[in-house]
Amino acid sequence: MNENLIPGIKKVIVLGSGALKIGEAGEFDYSGSQALKALKEEGIYTVLVNPNIATIQTSEGVADQIYFLPITPFFVEKVIQKEKPDGILLAFGGQTALNCGVQLHRLGILEKYNLRVLGTPVQAIMDTEDRDLFVKKLDQIDVKTIKSFAVDNMEDARKAAKDLGYPIIIRAAYALGGLGSGFCDNEEELDAMAEKSLSFSPQILVEKSLKGWKEVEYEVVRDRFDNCITVCNMENFDPLGIHTGESIVIAPSQTLTNAEYHKLRELAIRIIRHIGIVGECNVQYALDPESEDYRVIEVNARLSRSSALASKATGYPLAFVAAKLGLGYGLFDVKNSVTKTTPAFFEPALDYVVCKIPRWDLGKFQGVSRELGSSMKSVGEIMAIGRTFEEAVQKGLRMIGQGMHGFVANKELVIADIDKSLNEPTDNRIFVISKAFRKGYTIDQIHDLTKIDKWFLQRLYKIVETANELEAFNSVEDVDDELFRLAKQQGFSDFQIARLTSDSAESEESLIKVRNNRKARGITPVVKRIDTLAAEYPAQTNYLYLTYNGTANDMQYLGDKRSIIVLGSGAYRIGSSVEFDWCSVNALETIRKEGWRSVMINYNPETVSTDYDTCDRLYFDELSFERVMDIVELENPHGLIVSTGGQIPNNLALRLNNMNVPLLGTTATSIDRAEDRHKFSSMLDSLKIDQPRWKELSSLEDVQLFVDEVGFPVLVRPSYVLSGAAMNVCSNKEELKEFLQLAANVSKKHPVVVSEFIESAKEIEMDAVADKGEIMMYAISEHIEFAGIHSGDATIQFPPQKLYLETMRRVKKIAHQIAKELCISGPFNIQFLAKNNEIKVIECNLRASRSFPFVSKVLKINFIELATKIMLGIPVQKPNKNAFNLDYVGIKASQFSFSRLQKADPVLGVDMASTGEVGCIGDDADEAILTSMLSVGYTIPKKNILLSTGTPKQKVDMLDAARLLLKKGFNLYATGGTHTFLQENDIPATLVHWPSEEMQPQALEMLKSKQIDLVVNIPKNLTQRELDNGYKLRRAAIDFNIPLLTNARLASAFIHAFCHLDINDVQIKSWNEYK
Repeated sequence: MNENLIPGIKKVIVLGSGALKIGEAGEFDYSGSQALKALKEEGIYTVLVNPNIATIQTSEGVADQIYFLPITPFFVEKVIQKEKPDGILLAFGGQTALNCGVQLHRLGILEKYNLRVLGTPVQAIMDTEDRDLFVKKLDQIDVKTIKSFAVDNMEDARKAAKDLGYPIIIRAAYALGGLGSGFCDNEEELDAMAEKSLSFSPQILVEKSLKGWKEVEYEVVRDRFDNCITVCNMENFDPLGIHTGESIVIAPSQTLTNAEYHKLRELAIRIIRHIGIVGECNVQYALDPESEDYRVIEVNARLSRSSALASKATGYPLAFVAAKLGLGYGLFDVKNSVTKTTPAFFEPALDYVVCKIPRWDLGKFQGVSRELGSSMKSVGEIMAIGRTFEEAVQKGLRMIGQGMHGFVANKELVIADIDKSLNEPTDNRIFVISKAFRKGYTIDQIHDLTKIDKWFLQRLYKIVETANELEAFNSVEDVDDELFRLAKQQGFSDFQIARLTSDSAESEESLIKVRNNRKARGITPVVKRIDTLAAEYPAQTNYLYLTYNGTANDMQYLGDKRSIIVLGSGAYRIGSSVEFDWCSVNALETIRKEGWRSVMINYNPETVSTDYDTCDRLYFDELSFERVMDIVELENPHGLIVSTGGQIPNNLALRLNNMNVPLLGTTATSIDRAEDRHKFSSMLDSLKIDQPRWKELSSLEDVQLFVDEVGFPVLVRPSYVLSGAAMNVCSNKEELKEFLQLAANVSKKHPVVVSEFIESAKEIEMDAVADKGEIMMYAISEHIEFAGIHSGDATIQFPPQKLYLETMRRVKKIAHQIAKELCISGPFNIQFLAKNNEIKVIECNLRASRSFPFVSKVLKINFIELATKIMLGIPVQKPNKNAFNLDYVGIKASQFSFSRLQKADPVLGVDMASTGEVGCIGDDADEAILTSMLSVGYTIPKKNILLSTGTPKQKVDMLDAARLLLKKGFNLYATGGTHTFLQENDIPATLVHWPSEEMQPQALEMLKSKQIDLVVNIPKNLTQRELDNGYKLRRAAIDFNIPLLTNARLASAFIHAFCHLDINDVQIKSWNEYK
């Protein structure tokens, strides 16, 4: 027992961050899991409040009690009442937890229950979050901050801007990832921006813009005895003006002088001592590249995105250390759990470069603006490790998985105006730089347009020079060894070298030819261990990366065939996020338990799977065919698992199989039979299983003929995709034509597939685990929405509430047939359509799906553990659980981040748009729906509801809900058609007008003046006029932060829930209490 521990802390409540959203993603699952681990080590009983059912931290054995409830003061207070904890941790759940903590403090709840805030005190949090307080606090120690005014109304905002002089930037206080912030060059832009920001936050900041300065960040740790260290400093590749979450980040910084580095480090320590932070925080600076002048931009008194990055970049587990310091320990008491020998107050030193690149998925949203600015839009990120900047950046550009092979040798970008694209950054600015170099721009010209430091541009230019040299050769064999090795040291992949030296790079043979040629020359990568102290002390962790800049391996390979490699899921994106990380981590844990050596390949810094102690060996490297083969040849494993990491590993199955790599579980040929539409379809036909009619077509004429046969609407999509990318429902000829032009470029090898779209059909999912074709465990769940909403966006209930037993029986029968035919061993998922008791199969994935963690946790049977045992060849018994005898219901609801995607139309379709999800459990469907909708940010309306409900059929669907609202005393407002319909059915409502009608009252104005508490807007169809009118309404709801529902069935369910169930009657039960 250490005398520094704060006495009397036996039970601690930890707030999580809820659903993954833009600006607050997997990094908080990672930091929360670390904190819980640290508390457990001290024997403290932990209570976690987090509705995100897909995360590792809400799994068995991490926290002692888990509550899947919204992170709002109302629910957290109820949990505190029930659990009576001694302390609370606020710094590990992102901005969501911080804001909730500040509200609990203001409402006097922390005081009332005598709860001690562990780590940074609430006052210090408020000092860093509230701009006015923050500036005053830093003025006391003469630290420069950006000149700004905090205002709470439009008039003051205009006055402040005049005093500062344009250009200025506006930010909302207490917001995450720069929500509601932007640059304004004149008063007109200011008016639009400020009005929007004020709807997100009571206070906004008007400050002078320092666009073009360098942005630098320091991660600092302090204990309560005032010991401080800086763990890592990083710099943004992009200058100030682009949110850190949107920028490429390099650690450690490359372009600072020694004097600048030490000056900023000393300032960072002075700041956190003065504010009184205990644990970890980051300090962001703007640095003038011309002089040594600086400004402090902000201090986050919590673990942030960059702290996950810093932990992974240095191997220094920040969250773990911060949690221990919160309990009262000093830095000298805590061992660095990575080196196992050094205490935690050694500052890491790095002998490598780390490069973080964001991943955007802007193509998934209609009408979204692609410009990057001070508000974050990226949905995930990767981290690449190399010995040089060139190597790390090229690796990273391949990792983001947006069809690029590095900085050069990509398919030609079509850019109308290069100067404009360099000056106004978008999500592919780095490739525009590559194109500009090819077009003969000089480093100075590019620097003037982008303000990116010349050091980075010089390094990028070196890559271009090497590419030009390679292009002079006509075959790989002709390239001299020196140039070949230089290219590999600069991060060129075999594919890039093949493409630059010959024309046939697209074929598999030519890639293997380059590979064999390279190995024959003896040019192979070496394995390096991340050594946090630059080899001054021996490191114990197997935290590894591969590089061509080195001569010896840091690892001894035994070649004992005891390794099992699990391929991870790569960058989080729309359609593949933390749920696959949950699957990977559970696979690793099972492998370990069964006595094998667990090996992970993944490169996402936000995840638990890339944590230093989740597996025996972690390769923080690419999931490309080339790199996986490099690692397989070194490890010589017993086998690989490709079914737990989503689509990326799945796509490698056939190619790895061709190289005789042992894949565990379902064979690669079976995976191909399920992925390839033709093979899958003819298999269904031979089994006499029904499917929607479809045809694969390669010309417009053929498409027209097929459409005439089945009629509109039709679903159009290219083959081999993840989460409905480039998939669309077309309801008339114009849409079809427009869409086919887009789809044609998706992939030349695969033509487009057109299938009939069945309207108002139920969608059913089955997640299951089979052993040699026999189903061992299954879970059938049902979507609340009808088919036509992507299953990743749909609200899912499990066990199903409204399915006939006959339907269930048929679903099981079909699944048994498919499992047997494909001889499945391991996890799989099948999607069905049911209408009038006819059942059709949409698709079958021979891998874990997004809903695996959800059904595993509701059923309390770990599907992945079962699947991994089967893949390892361990005999398993069928669990004797009947899935329909649960006395409770689980609801999985989706989280959307439209408020950050400026101009995007928040309407749902077959293309996935959600960034995360929650899962809540209740005694009945109403209770589970209510808590899950509140968890993804909806609120129960107080008084006024605006209805505009689509087609006649959808209007009828909403009728009961409208009657309920009336009975409960809500005021209904409705647009034209809906208003007439409601009146015909004796439901009084007030008529409001569409934006295209010149009459009062105007729907838009009511939204702007916050007179409406909930908007239900259901698009009739996807025609331009319909979308325009509705679009303005939907977008206004999002921009002014008013809850919006665009699906009749979900709206009915939510309205039903809050009309029938009072929020005070929701039971506060932990996961363990649902038996």
